[in-house]
Amino acid sequence: MTPAAAARRADRLLRGLRPAPGAVVDADRWPDAVPAVAQLLTRGLDVPAGITFLVGENGAGKSTLVEGIAHALGVHSEGGLRRHAPGREEDPVDGSGLGERLQVVRGTSRFREVFFLRAETMHRFYSWLHDVGSEAHSGLHELSHGESFLDVLDAAWMRQVGLLLLDEPESALSFENQLVLGASFARMAAEGRQVLCATHSPLLTALPGARILQVDERGLTPVDWEDLPVVRNWRFFLDAPERYWRRVLG
Repeated sequence: MTPAAAARRADRLLRGLRPAPGAVVDADRWPDAVPAVAQLLTRGLDVPAGITFLVGENGAGKSTLVEGIAHALGVHSEGGLRRHAPGREEDPVDGSGLGERLQVVRGTSRFREVFFLRAETMHRFYSWLHDVGSEAHSGLHELSHGESFLDVLDAAWMRQVGLLLLDEPESALSFENQLVLGASFARMAAEGRQVLCATHSPLLTALPGARILQVDERGLTPVDWEDLPVVRNWRFFLDAPERYWRRVLG
């Protein structure tokens, strides 16, 4: 089954998110002042089957959204499965409080677990696995950043995962390994799993059948790959890099 066909499936672990009853939105304070966060807290978000990418500039709210959704689903902010949370003593990285104001709309899926991994806290998550004696650690600190990332996604626990939440995974990966990751996404979608990924990668977002949401001052807007600003910028840069450098260097 292709990713596009998988996206039409009715069964999925997460159908969407809605504002929790009584949730208060303060438009003058972070993160509520971020348009994408305000939209999520007022209108909610439908999460289709298959693959969804969140794309936008730094500060647009991509990471805050993914971390808040992970928190709402009961996953520790530093990464892992929901069952990795007990005993974690590290302070949560995300202090937005977004997840506490979201209500999860669950669907039906044979895959019942949620896994979250963010590039910024991968090392601490690996250290925690090592400290608790998890067999899944398997020497992750001895691998390169990219190798360890792909190794984690190939762990036995991924067989249970119906929703994969990722924050900028491409920061750890070469061009070839981004293709490997995209192929993994496609396989997961074909099996009836979901992927929600914040990214800057024009390579990943080109994955056939994926849904793309532009995150910017308008909030969250569906967009075609060809119309993504990051795609246009890379095309212009690769066509004439010297033009960009002349402008930057004066």
